[in-house]
Amino acid sequence: MSAPAREPATAPDTTAPDPAATTAAGRTASVPATPVRRSGRWIDHWDPEDATFWRGGGRAIARRNLAFSVYAEFLGFCVWALWSVVVPLLPAAGFSLTLDQQFWLIALPSLVGATVRIPYTFAVPLFGGRNWTIISALLLLIPASALAWVVTEPSSSFGLLLTCAALAGFGGGNFASSMSNISFFFPEAEKGKALGLNAAGGNLGTGIVQLVVPAVIVIGTGTHLERAGLMFIPLALIAAVLAWRGMDNLSGARSDYGSFARATRNRHTWIISFLYIGTFGSFIGYSGALPTLLKTQFPETPTTIAFLGALIGALSRPLGGMVADRFGGARVTIGSFATLTAGALGAVKGLESHSFALFFGSFLVLFLGAGIGNGATYRMIPAVFRAGVSPDRLPTARKTAAGCIGIAGAVGAYGGFFIPRGFAMAKEAYGSLVPALWVFVAAYVLMAATTYVVYARRGSALAAETI
Repeated sequence: MSAPAREPATAPDTTAPDPAATTAAGRTASVPATPVRRSGRWIDHWDPEDATFWRGGGRAIARRNLAFSVYAEFLGFCVWALWSVVVPLLPAAGFSLTLDQQFWLIALPSLVGATVRIPYTFAVPLFGGRNWTIISALLLLIPASALAWVVTEPSSSFGLLLTCAALAGFGGGNFASSMSNISFFFPEAEKGKALGLNAAGGNLGTGIVQLVVPAVIVIGTGTHLERAGLMFIPLALIAAVLAWRGMDNLSGARSDYGSFARATRNRHTWIISFLYIGTFGSFIGYSGALPTLLKTQFPETPTTIAFLGALIGALSRPLGGMVADRFGGARVTIGSFATLTAGALGAVKGLESHSFALFFGSFLVLFLGAGIGNGATYRMIPAVFRAGVSPDRLPTARKTAAGCIGIAGAVGAYGGFFIPRGFAMAKEAYGSLVPALWVFVAAYVLMAATTYVVYARRGSALAAETI
């Protein structure tokens, strides 16, 4: 039986519930029905599952926090993707870089962003959601300022460029902390929608930055690469001020390290993380690599059109979740890998025939498959951990699923490193990008087969659950 639409959690809710909170059925007279505030914008009582509490101000507070969270996360994705826009323009600005070095500059932010996602998740209960949003927004000033400075110094060493590119990984961590924070504010019945909006708003940053930044750096005369970083300094400050003035900390948020540990011991956590490398990793990896691929393979084509791929990938993510709610996450995930396979094969043909239309069209198919797969794979997680669990064990299963979501979100982001490096290694060893695409095809086929055997094959342990 398929999971109801409210179930597909999309964020690492690695916390234990507020011990003071109770449901409406179990509320006592001594427990307040409205948020209890204290200085520093801390809320000491938060019970969104209680209908009276939710209608009495809880919903308005949650939605306000969601709005500011989306903006901060959106900026994080923008900064995370900045080097994908700047790298193709560095040679014209006087930087002497090989293609391998260019792909290193594109891949490293993903490597760092994936690595910091787990600590960013646990930072929310430690510092408070509002406080950490302020801190993480201000941290974006570091990569933005570093980029603005280093692109004006063509004599800079490659090591210095790598260091500045690595700093952009701070933006990749914002997704994990933002999703974790918002997961505290909403009741189970509305959590899936809220987190879906939060995720989609963040993912849109990748495409928007590839559309807007190229236009900003050519305003006036000449090309001013430093503007790519400078434009995000005031935007990050605005995000910090908005969080300071409009967001809240929940004192009841607690890190549930036990649930996280249980997730690491469950084989499904690592199977789903492997699948998420193929979906979210493809989205981030292809988003970063496409502008440079266009610049090197089809120099007659403006790289600004690369934004369409990331835009399609972001917008199709909610679609993947909705379709998975109807037909099951495993089936839709298999379909997404089939779409990714078709896109990669089309890109091979496009390179071999030097057809820009076929190559770019195939990449749009890749982004569509990745976006749908992102939503569908996350939809599988609560269903997998709920399968075969007795009612009294469901709360524990939900917490373990939340731990899996946090781990999968971090592991999947490593695909953003593997894909650009795969292109670089293929070009270095074979003089062509085609071998990398064949490796990606093989990976998608393996991932589709894994999904089928474990979650969809008739007679398998989980097939009856319509994962």
